[in-house]
Amino acid sequence: MPTLSTLAMFIGASLVLLLTPGPAVVYIVARGVSQGWRAGVTSALAVGGGNFVHALAATAGLSALLVASAEAFTIVKWAGAAYLAWIGVRTLLGSDTKSEEAPPPIQPLSRIARQGFVVAVLNPKTAIFFLAFVPQFVNPSHGPVAWQFLILGTLFAILGIVTDSAYGVLAGALQGLVTQRRAAQRPARLVSGTLYLGLGVSAALAEPPR
Repeated sequence: MPTLSTLAMFIGASLVLLLTPGPAVVYIVARGVSQGWRAGVTSALAVGGGNFVHALAATAGLSALLVASAEAFTIVKWAGAAYLAWIGVRTLLGSDTKSEEAPPPIQPLSRIARQGFVVAVLNPKTAIFFLAFVPQFVNPSHGPVAWQFLILGTLFAILGIVTDSAYGVLAGALQGLVTQRRAAQRPARLVSGTLYLGLGVSAALAEPPR
């Protein structure tokens, strides 16, 4: 088991990283702005679930295999990039086909959760992060390394849900302004779609560690 001092340092370092907006925050904010705080929080929970999968994979050694295999890394990278691009294209096409007087299409929370989970799982950068960050707080003298890795990885996923949910709620407040201003609905969908495409490009440009 990690010591209390190790946990305290890990939590502090994790919060610094999590509170710094990254691709996951951009994705969650885009969801919150387009469909409200429930969509933002649902996306945060889904991304947290995907992070937990990465924690399990890292504990089992699968993440190391992914990073070590150029072919596997490329497959996961392009699958994630294509999925984000698909979401972006759907959002942009929706902004062109719907009139400005019509309300934005509402997606069920189950679909939003599924998309957020898939986006998180297919992000190879998360696997690299777990392999680079978590081991700094693992000490073989404190017990089985696998258990320490799993505990710290799970803790990071939980902290991520909390901070990302806060971003989702804040983004949901902006959604109310967008809904009240009809003229802002189409630009908001254009921005959301562009953000998704940008995330897809970012994922496609990810490089395995050398």
